[in-house]
Amino acid sequence: MSKVIFGQVGRLKASKIKEYEELHANPWPQVLQTIHDCNLRNYSIFREEDLVFAYFEYVGDDYEADMEKMAQDETTRRWWTFTKPCFETFAIRPDSKFYADMKQIFYFA
Repeated sequence: MSKVIFGQVGRLKASKIKEYEELHANPWPQVLQTIHDCNLRNYSIFREEDLVFAYFEYVGDDYEADMEKMAQDETTRRWWTFTKPCFETFAIRPDSKFYADMKQIFYFA
């Protein structure tokens, strides 16, 4: 098991900022459990105006498999029906729609 650090960026619809913050002020316990079960730790989301930045550490051995496990979780998929409509399309790369993984360029522990 190793730790990989992720940063992600996305853009919220101006009309959905309050809703997005309210959802994350009271996250569903099962969604939080799934995040943990999929080996994500120290997950934080920051906002400045309509820009959101997420940080998390992945501590598992197979990120793709864990992300597929998360995507198959019924409660998480239902949660996404509320959160994903809050985002503008943010396709800065062909594989991004709502947010994009950022390249880490510096780390100091």
